[in-house]
Amino acid sequence: MDMSNIDDTEKLECTVNQLGTFINQAWTKNAKKSKISKHSKQWWMEECSCSLNNYRASRSLENWKKFKKAVKDIKRSFFDNKIQEVVNKSHGSWELMNWIRRRKLPAIKAINHNGQPYLSTESLWNALHSTFNTTLNQQVDLNILNEIEHKPSFPWSPFSKEEFKSVISKCSDLSVPGPDKLMWHYLKFIVNQDTCLTNIINIADSYINLGY
Repeated sequence: MDMSNIDDTEKLECTVNQLGTFINQAWTKNAKKSKISKHSKQWWMEECSCSLNNYRASRSLENWKKFKKAVKDIKRSFFDNKIQEVVNKSHGSWELMNWIRRRKLPAIKAINHNGQPYLSTESLWNALHSTFNTTLNQQVDLNILNEIEHKPSFPWSPFSKEEFKSVISKCSDLSVPGPDKLMWHYLKFIVNQDTCLTNIINIADSYINLGY
């Protein structure tokens, strides 16, 4: 796809729609349905299945121990990698709290205004109105705007490759894809190729330059 010279909104729309079509075709061709159940585990690998099948075929104590050891090693490796991934992110180690049972928050929390809770719709509206509309009829001298120093405007700087990669590196690989089926994990892999990264930045810059 040629994304180097997007000079009007029609060409921009056509380019983005074509890119979306290619992504959808790639997803449809390669995606596999996963049978999710309450027993599904993220760390489960083909090696676990093979070891379990060996045990089921022989029912020997030795193969059972081999299966348990394989599961233990794979689980340790999986969670070590997950912990390292979380630690390397900007979120810090607090993200690990998602793996433990979290305290349930109350379903609702009363809004306090002037030292008392506001529970009815009327009282909530009065609190909102008195807080944000207190200066509704106040006279304002607009001449103060003429005293503000005029400063020249600056053009929008084009996106840099480093800026783009730095921003998406902070996005979670575990987030669910949207209708475009393009997960952050895929996008990070794509932009490792310089040509692809250049094309995507050209699209982003075209949106800014065309004001679209």
